[in-house]
Amino acid sequence: MAVVPRSVLGWAARRKAQVVELVGRRATELAAMVRSGEARAVEVVSAHLDHLEAVDERLGAFVSSRRQEALEEAEALDARGDRDELPLAGVPISVKDVIDLGGEPTRHGSLATSAEPAAKDAEVVANLRAAGAVVIGKTRVPELALWGTSDDPDGAAVSPWDPTRTAGGSSGGAAAAVGAGVVPLSLAADGFGSVRIPAAACGVVGIKPGGDLVPEMLNGAHHFFGMSRFGPIATSVADAALALDVMAGTDSLRSLAPLDRELKIAVSWRAPAPGVVVTSTWREAAIEAGRLLRHLGHDVTHADPPYDRAMVQAGVARWTQTGGVDIEAMGLDVDDLQPRTRAHVAAGARLARVSPVREEEAIRWQDRAGNFFTQHDILVTPVFARTQPAAMPWHGRPWAANVAANLSAYPFAPPWNISDQPAIAVPLWHDDGRPLSIQVVADHGREDLVLGVAAQLESLVPWRRHAPGWGVPGA
Repeated sequence: MAVVPRSVLGWAARRKAQVVELVGRRATELAAMVRSGEARAVEVVSAHLDHLEAVDERLGAFVSSRRQEALEEAEALDARGDRDELPLAGVPISVKDVIDLGGEPTRHGSLATSAEPAAKDAEVVANLRAAGAVVIGKTRVPELALWGTSDDPDGAAVSPWDPTRTAGGSSGGAAAAVGAGVVPLSLAADGFGSVRIPAAACGVVGIKPGGDLVPEMLNGAHHFFGMSRFGPIATSVADAALALDVMAGTDSLRSLAPLDRELKIAVSWRAPAPGVVVTSTWREAAIEAGRLLRHLGHDVTHADPPYDRAMVQAGVARWTQTGGVDIEAMGLDVDDLQPRTRAHVAAGARLARVSPVREEEAIRWQDRAGNFFTQHDILVTPVFARTQPAAMPWHGRPWAANVAANLSAYPFAPPWNISDQPAIAVPLWHDDGRPLSIQVVADHGREDLVLGVAAQLESLVPWRRHAPGWGVPGA
């Protein structure tokens, strides 16, 4: 039997350790290593694929992975002469399974959709890949992205911080993948809180931009009655800012320039919807964020946005009626959908007969919210009213149980989809091991402000970027 020299064994061990340590690094770190030649893209991607295979049976984040394709793409990237110009060189990412990735099906979390592969990448995916990112898989969503729990008949995405709890939704798989270190960046979408809710559930950063920065389209139309925007999920504000810039095809956000003035900041823990109880833990999260921002020199006051019943009704109408629009756009058979989805669509159809979605409803709320932001630069709220629902097969539970679980836990995100303003979820500290996150909202076009405030909080109280127990170095 051939004897392997000790020097070779030592080199192999050191090399293995180096590759393992690639998992858990920020996207900006990994890209810098690949650009400089300190690490090869194929090593970075291989390490993260190995980590995916090691943990996803417990995590439930992915519906598919792309080992062979991703490694081939990474090898090709290593051979490129312009590698040093790519902002996301060799960075492994995942794509939420409502977004087209060429060669892979887009199932929208549903067995009713087509299993045919998408013909080409969505523009937002193309932008990320052009910047050097390598897609290693697609992440789990609830059916038609309607729910705040990401499960289907094949599995459920759980919070890496507390696997007895859901990873949130509808981008639950995306956030779980980031929180467990499987990828440093996930591409997600937010129509009713679907980036911020799972980011909070998994202790990571998630931003929903406003306006036309990165709108989500479905068959050529603006999705979710124009409320849905693509957004990144990451473990640091700098990674989220870079990813959003790349996704939007801009270069104005990634620099994260320091805030150059004192801001007027409103802190509110009043639930937007009547009857929703905000627990003391989440109320205190917003209050403590206000204390931290006052410590940084900002003018912080307690002030509630002008929520009203009409805004709540507008949100409910959009949430219940978007399913029917999607079914028609995708040509789905209602009988093939999950029972909770069928009931949701039926409820939306009944509501549409007496209270159809009207654009003027959104405009009225946009005007009211706009007036609030003439007096305040920033709004800080909790992300949740209570701990997110338990991890269980919610797709098999009654429609009423799903609706109650969503409305009681997640009231703070939807208003800012209706008003189309930028909002970010950032973790600050923990309660019994679960992350506590706050939401930062600003006026139209001020993504720079929400990122800037989030970066200030990150610098003052750096959060633990990955959940322990998932094999991520340093977690």
